[in-house]
Amino acid sequence: MLRRPKPTDSEADLLREQEKFLTSGAPSAANVVRRPDKRRGEAGGEEGGHNWENEGRPKDVVTIEDLADQLPSLTPAPPKKSRFKASRVTFEDEDAGEILDRHDTHVSAVLSRIVERDTSSTPISLPPLTGMAFPKVLHRSETSSQVPLSSAGGKKSIFARQIAAQRLKEGKTPSHCAPKAAQTPEHREQNLRPENSMDTDQCGAAVDQLTAGSGPSLLSGQGLGGPDSSGETMRIHRENQLKLQAMSQSEILQEQRKLLSQLDPRLVDFVRSRKAQSVPSSASVSKQPKVKSSKDNFPLENVSRESDSSAAAAAVLFQKPQEVEMEGEEELPPQPPAAVTEEDLLLKPQKEWVHMDKLEPEKLEWMRDLPSPRRKGTKKAMQARFDFAGSLIPPTEDLPTHLGLHHHGEEPERAGYSLQELFLLSRSQLIQQRSLALSTLANILSKARSGEYLSVLQGSVVSTLLDAGLLFLLRFALDDGVEGVITAAVHALKALLVCPEDEECLDCTFSWFRGLASFPLLPSAQEEEEEEEEGLPECMKETAKEKEDGKSDHDVARQDVVKGLLKMKLLPRLRYILEVVRPSPRVVQNVLQILTRIARHSSSSATQVLDCPRLMEMLVSEFLPISWTAPSSPLPQSVYGLPLASAMKLLRVLATSGRHACARLFNSLGVRERLPCLLSAEPSELLLEPAEALRITTEAYRLWAVAAGYGQACKLFIDLYPGLAKALQSVHRDLVHSDPLLHLQLQWVLALLSLLTQVTHTAGCHQELQAGMVSSQGEECPPPPPVSWGHVSGLQASLLGHLKGFVKSLDHPVQKDSSVAVIPAYLAYLEAYYHQLSRQNCFKPVETLQELEQLTSEVLLPLLSHHVVQGLIKNLKPSSVVCNVQSSHQGPETSPSLPGLACPGWRDRPGLVVPSSPFPLLTGLGLLLETITGIHKGLSCKFTGLLLSEPVIGYLRSCSQATPTLSHTRAWLLRHEHHLLYLLLRLAHRLVPIEPDVAKHASLYHQVALVLLPWLLPGSEYLGHELLSTIIFSKDFISEGHSGGPEAVELGELKLHEETQHRTSPSLHTVGALLREACVQLPSIRGCFLTQLAHLEPSVLTSRDALLGRNPWISSHLLPELTGPTVPSDWPFLPLVSLYERTGVSDGGGLAVEELPQGALQAVTHCLQWLLLLEVWREEALKVILPVAKLARLSCVFLCSSDLFLERPVQKLTWGLFRLLTRQSRLDSLDLNVPPPGLASFQDLYFALLTQYEAVSFGDRLFGCWVLLPLQRMYSASMRLAVFGEHVGMLRSLGVTLEQLSIPIERFTSPPEDSLPLLCLYFRSLVTGTLKPRWCPLLYVVTLSHVNSFIFSQDAAAQEVEAARHSMLRKIYYLTDEVLRNHLLLFRLPQKHSEFGFDTYKQLPPIREKRLESVLRRQDSSDDKGD
Repeated sequence: MLRRPKPTDSEADLLREQEKFLTSGAPSAANVVRRPDKRRGEAGGEEGGHNWENEGRPKDVVTIEDLADQLPSLTPAPPKKSRFKASRVTFEDEDAGEILDRHDTHVSAVLSRIVERDTSSTPISLPPLTGMAFPKVLHRSETSSQVPLSSAGGKKSIFARQIAAQRLKEGKTPSHCAPKAAQTPEHREQNLRPENSMDTDQCGAAVDQLTAGSGPSLLSGQGLGGPDSSGETMRIHRENQLKLQAMSQSEILQEQRKLLSQLDPRLVDFVRSRKAQSVPSSASVSKQPKVKSSKDNFPLENVSRESDSSAAAAAVLFQKPQEVEMEGEEELPPQPPAAVTEEDLLLKPQKEWVHMDKLEPEKLEWMRDLPSPRRKGTKKAMQARFDFAGSLIPPTEDLPTHLGLHHHGEEPERAGYSLQELFLLSRSQLIQQRSLALSTLANILSKARSGEYLSVLQGSVVSTLLDAGLLFLLRFALDDGVEGVITAAVHALKALLVCPEDEECLDCTFSWFRGLASFPLLPSAQEEEEEEEEGLPECMKETAKEKEDGKSDHDVARQDVVKGLLKMKLLPRLRYILEVVRPSPRVVQNVLQILTRIARHSSSSATQVLDCPRLMEMLVSEFLPISWTAPSSPLPQSVYGLPLASAMKLLRVLATSGRHACARLFNSLGVRERLPCLLSAEPSELLLEPAEALRITTEAYRLWAVAAGYGQACKLFIDLYPGLAKALQSVHRDLVHSDPLLHLQLQWVLALLSLLTQVTHTAGCHQELQAGMVSSQGEECPPPPPVSWGHVSGLQASLLGHLKGFVKSLDHPVQKDSSVAVIPAYLAYLEAYYHQLSRQNCFKPVETLQELEQLTSEVLLPLLSHHVVQGLIKNLKPSSVVCNVQSSHQGPETSPSLPGLACPGWRDRPGLVVPSSPFPLLTGLGLLLETITGIHKGLSCKFTGLLLSEPVIGYLRSCSQATPTLSHTRAWLLRHEHHLLYLLLRLAHRLVPIEPDVAKHASLYHQVALVLLPWLLPGSEYLGHELLSTIIFSKDFISEGHSGGPEAVELGELKLHEETQHRTSPSLHTVGALLREACVQLPSIRGCFLTQLAHLEPSVLTSRDALLGRNPWISSHLLPELTGPTVPSDWPFLPLVSLYERTGVSDGGGLAVEELPQGALQAVTHCLQWLLLLEVWREEALKVILPVAKLARLSCVFLCSSDLFLERPVQKLTWGLFRLLTRQSRLDSLDLNVPPPGLASFQDLYFALLTQYEAVSFGDRLFGCWVLLPLQRMYSASMRLAVFGEHVGMLRSLGVTLEQLSIPIERFTSPPEDSLPLLCLYFRSLVTGTLKPRWCPLLYVVTLSHVNSFIFSQDAAAQEVEAARHSMLRKIYYLTDEVLRNHLLLFRLPQKHSEFGFDTYKQLPPIREKRLESVLRRQDSSDDKGD
């Protein structure tokens, strides 16, 4: 018997078995059947399809000796390689002739295989006789009308379809030859027996589908192999139908579910796909009668369809939210539109159209009419859409389509374009689309910067666009080769960077005191990652420039927009646009404004503008020419060759960045030669439009004033003196109220006065510089300016006459506004004149005093008492920025990477810059009063009314309670308001010692000085130094120190002592004495704080030069970067914190007092004295410091060294401060869960205190109170866990009593403790004897209270907690220490005056006794079960 092959058999084994099989002659298990070749007339056979009839025929074989297996190549080309050669198998003994016969493709081989078909049984039909000479041409439409495609049996030729139609018409087609699809339902029913027909109303759709065809749709019978395979298939099909007819509908459904649960899901899908192929087209289905169906019959189909619809809905619901969204009201969900049908088509499809016989609704959706917009709002956020002007289009707005606002795919019913669509259009290949998209984005940016979208959009449009990559989009657009696209890109970039209202406000404040100085517009929050370099030495750390160069453009632009643009080479591209493209005037103005905004960014950005090759040379030569011709029209087609005010303003902003930049402009770029061309004649004489002439001359005066502020360009003053004198004479003549250019003329006058003020300051330094140059002996000293005091002294009389005239003009309603606008500039000039006059050798005191008295009586007092000025003073508080922190005005959009001044809409709201603001006038008047009262001390009393006026007192009172926030949007205005507050305090400093009425408000002035000091911004360090030196530590302003203040504090303490009848703390009777001693030590305290702030000396000197008009020493009018206030808000703690930073140890165990720096004890004492004084008499000044921050700062007393807190002065002062911090009102506001400024958490500091206490406290009661304070129940349990866990040893020395702590014991015991680990620690410390009443009486009472409440609690708790209660109670009952056992079981309430600090029950209350018995009984029963 033959065996089956095994996997382990080798090839030799297989060949051996094959030989056995062949010799045995056994029949094979399978026969190979070859497919017959009908063209050769062969029939299918077996054994490889051999033709046994031709087997014995001899073959003519041509034998050629040495014939190669492959034919040689006939061409000299290299042999071709066949990719199929490797797959061919050849044998050595194979006959070459057979190979040739098998592969012979000669025509004889083809002809020999042609066999005539047997047509003996085929019926012959003659063509019908017609009367036409030629056959009729077949047309596609006729063929389609004769027989439908579905009935033609699939894809057939036109001729075949026509023949089929003819046969159907003649009725000669046999039933077995007719296509299966052509049989009608009626025919199918007739072919079935009557008992096989089923009622469709009684059976479901499953039965209908199974009986729908004349035969089975899944089985063909091809695999049966018998002669009657189709008949067998029909027999099986009829048996299935009989079975289905005998079954009820429920039985059919049950069997269907059983089959579906047993069959492979892939097989089910295959069956359904075959069934779907047999279904006719949609057109034929619609013509057939509908059959009722049920959802339950086909659960899988329903599930699949529902899952598809839910997935589509999820794709809508979980779409990524749009960047800009709009709010509205609620609305019902919109109904989906009906599908497009053939009746909806305007043009009906014809049958002869190729491939148009099937309707595709999804492709015809775009032809439908737009749905009407929703008439109701919705609470769901909607995508914002804008028109071409940048206006937001409401979702309910129904705009006509001819406006071009509906050309988008998403939300076709809504007009307007979204930001995403505009981004897409801006990169289009069509020039018009790119230009239109960029112009629309520019309009959107302009409206967003002005704040028009704040009330209707969620989020910031500017931030959204920047995050989406707007900066790179605009930069790419600038590189476009089409001028229209460049124009739109420049317009959009200008709308992003430049805010016209910001520039307008800065121009309005230019003539104010230090108005030519400004803060750099640098982003305030810049993320700097320095963790990676913490361990590196200084030499290996990267510099700021190296870090900047290593960042990508995207990272730089994300933090700083201007830096990102500079990194993307914006400046060379702008130069190319101006130099080569030479665009329209509007584009030129936009480019100049962009460059101005870049120059305002920082001094480094201004330097890059100056260093850009050929940029500044081109700007000066093209837009500030020495000579020009008058423009032919008011709006010239090109501004090249004409002077532009925007170009002059750019030079002024560049000059503000530093004296070296200003010198480059005047000396290297030829600005010195161009100023006389513009200023030697009056504006009306220039060959320019009147408005442009006023603008260009105004900017020229401002640029000159900036240069004079450095002591530069003063030689021009001597050269142009006649022209300046002529201009001054025309001031009154030019200011005509009816003139439409009045605003520009006022700006021109103010710029001229600013120039004269700066030149006066520079001339006043000539004498000092001349003397310093002689005595410097080689040291660096600025050279004296060419202008001296004699060149400017003659202008004072003329300008004083102007001021008198403007003061008189206040009575005329027509001239009132103009006079109010220019008077502050005249006052600032007079201040500069008299300030510098007192430093000259030609100063004559007697004549000057008389002149000042005359000035006061004739000008200043009438001005101050005028009803117009009094009306302005009433607007002091409404116009204040400090007092109106919570203003209802909603500022415009700002981005952290692109700061601005938030000036849009400034004319419509109160503020410092509006015409009704009194700040410019009062600041100028305060400056002049500060100077003249310093020269003539007796003039101070004449201005008492200003400080005592009700508006000023109310304004100062509001300022003392205000907490302004710091940002770029407020800093530029806060700086000017700080100047006014400082000048008012300086006037009060002169009047408080000599005027009793003013001295009554000394505490108010002192309070304002205390709150003003931490408000001062960079650039105002000198003001802070003056406040510290004169007012803050002055005895005159701390009136409580010499008017019975300490005695009043002592009386209050005595009254408290009588009420409590016990000594709450050792500091109770000493606070009054400590305050009295602090008042005596005020000069020493002032010296201590000035020493602590000595590191600010360079900044103070720089600020002094700028504020006092020492122009030759000023290096830049650009103020320091706005990183925060000059002095920290917690500056009263500065000596203590700085000592801790130098000598303290963060983890406790400080240094010995001998190792402290020299004078440290005295500095700490003065610091504590000042803090005590502020806490008692100036509590409002310290309200900006959180109570937890105060506690953390004072904790440095214990962490600075090992025994500094034991020093008697420190001990007494700290006790007094602890007494003040633990008052009832202070304890309620003390939140230790808030991290103090500068610390990660208070818990970290407390752990260091615990370590220090264990190391060096020696049971000190003050240190003990400090440690016990955070253990109150309201604070975090982690601190209590630290005391009873890691630092449990300190309980032996924590002997603070209830009287010494001065904190109610209820704050430690209520509410009951709920931390199970902490309760377990409490219980362990009591049972082990770690905590005893004589060692730590306070915590002994606290732990007894919590443990007693826990074991007798009736509240429901978790099983673990309940088990712990029972365990503790049993252990307490079996304690051998009777005293502790009674304390734990009989504890009632804390009581200060009792022996142990608490009351106890005489015996256990019944409810507690019952609970104890139940716990013990349960224990006994469990023990019995265990036995």
